[in-house]
Amino acid sequence: MSAVVIYESMFGNTRQIADAIAEGLGADHQVTVRNVNDVSPGWCEGNELMVIGGPTHVHGMSRVATRAQARSWALQPERNLALEPGAPGRGMRDWIADPTTVLSPHFAAFASRADGPVLLSGNAAVQLDRAARRRGSSRLACPESFRVTKANTTCVGEVPRAREWGRRLAAEAVANGVGRRAAPSPGS
Repeated sequence: MSAVVIYESMFGNTRQIADAIAEGLGADHQVTVRNVNDVSPGWCEGNELMVIGGPTHVHGMSRVATRAQARSWALQPERNLALEPGAPGRGMRDWIADPTTVLSPHFAAFASRADGPVLLSGNAAVQLDRAARRRGSSRLACPESFRVTKANTTCVGEVPRAREWGRRLAAEAVANGVGRRAAPSPGS
């Protein structure tokens, strides 16, 4: 199976989760990880599975205004934040809504979000999941979120949990025949 992990990350936490998911997926599969700003419209074509994720901003996927806010925070030395290469750039909301974007047949969505109740933080993975299904991709697993501290570090245990989620996605893909080529018909 070939899979892609496409992520948006402002300060590195979502990238860290994306890399861990790819590690979990990659044991027996060809997996490529890429920032959404480095993905061309047809890049997913030919991949059976895409895992898509981004940070949760104001209860959902980032927007131009929330990415601009992240940039302004990085300019404040007291916040001790550094923007990821390519951030703020384009976000997952923009990428998945672009009609020229080709999605893989199967997907799973994830997000990073503030540590605390989802009711208070929101979860961008739910919106990504909904958007991918509307575009015709088939959900492989329910959306998942990974927690980030108020000090902007991934919560203890979240990176190993992301790696394990990647392993479960790989197993689910195999169980559902994702990436299995159809047998040639007789006489072919």
